[in-house]
Order: sequence, then structure tokens, then C-alpha cells
Amino acid sequence: MAKILIVDDEAGLRSVIKRYAVFEGYEVTEASDGMEAVELCRAETFDIIIMDVMMPELDGFSAVREIRKVQDTPVIMLTARGEEYDKVLGFEVGVDDYVVKPFSSKEIMLRINAILRRTAKPAPAEPDDEGHVIYEKEGFKADLTAYKVTIDGELIHLPPKAMDMLFYLIRNKNIAIPRERLLSEVWGYSYFGDDRTIDTHMKILRKSLGRYGDTITTLRGLGYRFDG
Repeated sequence: MAKILIVDDEAGLRSVIKRYAVFEGYEVTEASDGMEAVELCRAETFDIIIMDVMMPELDGFSAVREIRKVQDTPVIMLTARGEEYDKVLGFEVGVDDYVVKPFSSKEIMLRINAILRRTAKPAPAEPDDEGHVIYEKEGFKADLTAYKVTIDGELIHLPPKAMDMLFYLIRNKNIAIPRERLLSEVWGYSYFGDDRTIDTHMKILRKSLGRYGDTITTLRGLGYRFDG
């Protein structure tokens, strides 16, 4: 489970971001100013930090400078101004992305997910003695090298795209994957069909996985996540 630190002096804004982040399965810690954020980062590590620019005690830029002395956690900076100077300064101190207020909750979550995908440690499954990459959980076993899935030792048969979708989710386990990304990565950028085809294949996939179908969580309005 990824850990997110939300730093903003507006409690209402922190609450909105937190609600969506928790819904997607992230662990959230809050800080009301830059000084508190720096102290938290000296005591523990986070997977991503959402940092406001204008705050009491210590502004966002100064806070990022101090945090960079102890860890290289990705930072998304929030600003109400959107001036080019702010962006240049932010990137110079080590900010990974910029979001201008007001922003939609979906936008901020897509940006968070994109950075976590980019910085996530690869290989959710390890090669076995024969060099096969295996994901296994109780009676559910997916051999990503041999391209087969078994449930309690019994081989299950899936449409090729359903299998591709499953393996893609497994390779990106515990990460929220937007529907648009599934379409582009599994069906290809040239796919122009109805995206409801994902729902059809997902229904087949979950039914085939039986009691392990709930390892795939639907993120309403966004996409899916494989909880490995």
C-alpha cells in the first residue's frame, strides 16, 4: 500500500484529496504546514508528497528543499497562481509535477497514479528455477511466462485479451490503472471501439477466477486495481 503525505494549510482541501486517495487504497498522512511536513519526512518515508506552495511557518518550496536532504520522495506541487516562475523554481528544487488550483479530484489522482507507476519497483513476481515469472496466491497461480492461469491446480481458459488484461494488472499490482490506460496498453493505441469492451472482458475474467475474482477492485469513475 502506497503512503501519501498531503501538505496544505486548508483542511477542506486535504480532506477532499484524502477521501479519494483512501478510496483507491492508499494510506494517507496529513500536515498543515511545511514545517510539520519536514518533521514527518525526517521520521518516516512516503511514496509521494502532495505539497501546497503558500503555507504558514514554511512555504512549499523551502519544505521541499529540506525534505530533499533526507529523502527523494516524488512531489506534486499545488499552486493557486500557475505562474511560470513558480513552476521553474519548483522543478529546480526537485518537484516532479505541478497542479494549478482549482483542480478536479480525478486529475490529481491520475497524476498521483502516473508518478507511482513510474517510480514503483518492478517485478511483482519472481522467476522460478526454470526462469518462469510466477504470481501465486493460495490456490491462484499465474505463469506470466508460459501464459497460463490455474485455480486450485486446474487450468482455466480465457479470451486472449482477458488474459492480457489480467497479466497487465498483475504486473502493476496494487496500482490504480485507468480504463484509458488499459485500452491503450492491452488493446493498443489504434483501438477506437467502445470502451465497454473492458467491462465485458472483466466480467468474463472475474467469473473465471471464481473466488479470486475479488482480487480485482473496480475504482468507480477511474478503472481497476489488482490487489495482490
